[in-house]
Amino acid sequence: QVQLVESGGGVVQAGGSLRLSCAASGRTLNSYMMGWFRQAPGKEREFVAAISSSGGITHYEDSVKGRFTISRDNAKNTAYLQMNSLKPDDTAVYYCAAAVGAWGRAPDRSRYDYWGQGTQVTVSS
Repeated sequence: QVQLVESGGGVVQAGGSLRLSCAASGRTLNSYMMGWFRQAPGKEREFVAAISSSGGITHYEDSVKGRFTISRDNAKNTAYLQMNSLKPDDTAVYYCAAAVGAWGRAPDRSRYDYWGQGTQVTVSS
């Protein structure tokens, strides 16, 4: 079992930045693909970004490309999502997730085996 705990959410003005962290326990993450998803009120949970188990491959949803950066530190068993130039449309609960295996089908929610409880990000205009 893998337990994931997100942190770093909060309230920020448009144009600001936040860095989310996803700390894992139970198992080491170096054999898991990691992903970030978000869910706004009344909407489906959507893919944001993913990173391969080694950190060598990343993939982003189009609306966050150039603004968000996913990274990981396997020695610390932690994944990150650096969010810059935040917009009100980025307001959502952000979830990290872990998938067994190095890479593959990153945007597919069903691909992921473990999920965190989420952290709220609110961007004011």
